[in-house]
Amino acid sequence: MRPGAVVHVQASLRALGPVPGGAATVVDALLHALDAPARGTLVAYTATPENSATSRIHAAATAGLSPSQLDAYRSGMPPFDPATTPCSETMGALSEHIRTRAGARRSSHPQTSFAALGALAREITRTHELTSHLGPDSPLGRLYDLDAQVVMIGVPMSRFTAFHLADQRMPDVPLREYRCAGPQGWISFKAPDLDDLHFAELGSEVLREAVGVTERRIGGARCRLVPVREAVDLATDILHRRRGTAV
Repeated sequence: MRPGAVVHVQASLRALGPVPGGAATVVDALLHALDAPARGTLVAYTATPENSATSRIHAAATAGLSPSQLDAYRSGMPPFDPATTPCSETMGALSEHIRTRAGARRSSHPQTSFAALGALAREITRTHELTSHLGPDSPLGRLYDLDAQVVMIGVPMSRFTAFHLADQRMPDVPLREYRCAGPQGWISFKAPDLDDLHFAELGSEVLREAVGVTERRIGGARCRLVPVREAVDLATDILHRRRGTAV
């Protein structure tokens, strides 16, 4: 990683192995490598899918509830607050540590927020359109614009979040309705359907064609440094080839 760069971290501390100080030590090391907050910026996905009545996680949590039980469950869901709502446990300890770190900025989307630390934290998190949860008008889109990198620490390409940008460039991207517990109560909006079930295959194809990916082993974790723009543009080309559509 270069001092002054913008880097989105996706990490599994379990894959990394024992680290004295845990998540705090790993974040300290990443910030030091980027020379943040003076020059660089560290970004994490701090999503809250449990906050959405239309997510797979919510569906699993409420499976088998009666209509009255479901109403009670949803009535008890706290409204999303960017300053205090924890990110989903599925995001990992590193994302939650970045969210709560002094000086962190967080975007306002009630389901797909990002947090950032460093020189461009405010710029990256300032705009997050409700209907562009993981699209061009979100912090993920800003990572593409800024020619950011993603450091994958023990995390496979099947979880490469930026692939959603490629999906949303497709001419046949489906829309669906989402419902979230927002700051002022329940809100509904239509946005592209988020589907990551094909990311594993897409990631394998991208790795075969990409030239800017660096691989290393850190502790017990296989790690990659992936340029967002190259990966998303390659994924877009691959998806067009599969569909036989013009780029």
